[in-house]
Amino acid sequence: MSVSQFVASCIDVVLLVSASGLFIVCLFFLIECTAALFPKASTGEADPKDAKDAKVTVLVPAHNEEIVIGSTLKTLIPALKEQDRLVVIADNCSDATAQIARTMGATVIERQNKEQRGKGYALDYGLQFIESDPPDVVVIVDADCTVYPGAIEQLSQCAIATQRPVQATYLMLRPKNSQSSKDFVSQFSNIVRNLARPRGLARLGLPCPLLGTGMAFPWSVIRSVSLANGHLLEDLKLGLDLTIAGHRPVFCPEAKVTGYLPQQSQAARSQRTRWEHGHLQIIQTYVPTLLKEAVYQKRFDLLVSILDLCVPPLSLLVVLWLGLMAVTLLFAVLEASWIPAAIVATAGLCFLMAIMTAWAKFARQDLPLLQLLTVPFYVLWKIPVYLKFLVKPQSVWVRTQRDKI
Repeated sequence: MSVSQFVASCIDVVLLVSASGLFIVCLFFLIECTAALFPKASTGEADPKDAKDAKVTVLVPAHNEEIVIGSTLKTLIPALKEQDRLVVIADNCSDATAQIARTMGATVIERQNKEQRGKGYALDYGLQFIESDPPDVVVIVDADCTVYPGAIEQLSQCAIATQRPVQATYLMLRPKNSQSSKDFVSQFSNIVRNLARPRGLARLGLPCPLLGTGMAFPWSVIRSVSLANGHLLEDLKLGLDLTIAGHRPVFCPEAKVTGYLPQQSQAARSQRTRWEHGHLQIIQTYVPTLLKEAVYQKRFDLLVSILDLCVPPLSLLVVLWLGLMAVTLLFAVLEASWIPAAIVATAGLCFLMAIMTAWAKFARQDLPLLQLLTVPFYVLWKIPVYLKFLVKPQSVWVRTQRDKI
């Protein structure tokens, strides 16, 4: 075999492996979205007496949240029973967050530690505070959310019945009165990530990711892993740690929590950078860990968790598909194999079918179909975020600037 033939064979193998990997990711994405169409599988129901007598503590981590903390607590306080507690962790605050929360009747603990910054450290501090008189269930809610009526009860009941972590439906809405195409597409992307895919995983009987707010944990479960970290996506990390430890999170779609996407472009870009750099860092760290634990524990669900984790943010998936499609077509024209290009094209079809399935089921009323045509411009807006990851990935947690609810 000549050198040129050897190089051509190596290129074919690399393209074939890359194309196959992309196809597997897109196919699994389609399976998730398709499974979300099926009726809900029962997760069990708690005994009414157990649910009524259960002691629940709601933890609200807050860093300089004076603009929004009052609105959030107004939705939480009516949901608490007599024996329940509401604890606000004022973490490295320099504003009136603690004072507002105390005025509204919450128990407030204050933490000052400039070296250990981030939500994970704040939550660990809150758990240490309540461990002398632990509750049956811990519910975690961010300080900038709207918690819908019945959500705390539904989450608590599900946690008691399953003795597993529970995730509510958590949706990020576009800013009020916004008609920006970018905001429409951002909201749709969030619907796919936080509703369609977790619901599909639930239908398949698989663990769902934790999304940071609207989460409930039996006390023994939440204390089985450490939360003290400053990771950009401490919620996703927590869900994976619990899954590896045998506590697979379940999805409770009836419980609903919402927030708003940032109005200001800089705040939106900052939030997206944190989310997507955090996701990519989790992929780098946890794919080998999950693979090792899947073999060691002989658990198929951990292999599936790898597939779910490897479905990247949708705009990045579009960029990867476009790039690989261009490369495989170029080499095919240069007399390499056409098989990689055909596989990439099939992967694109799976991706398109998944997107249309999720849109038809979950977003048709909120997102006009024509708005989906603006996705290329949304992808262009996101490209600098991905380029920054290659050059200088974000490693420090940065709070997103809030808008008044």
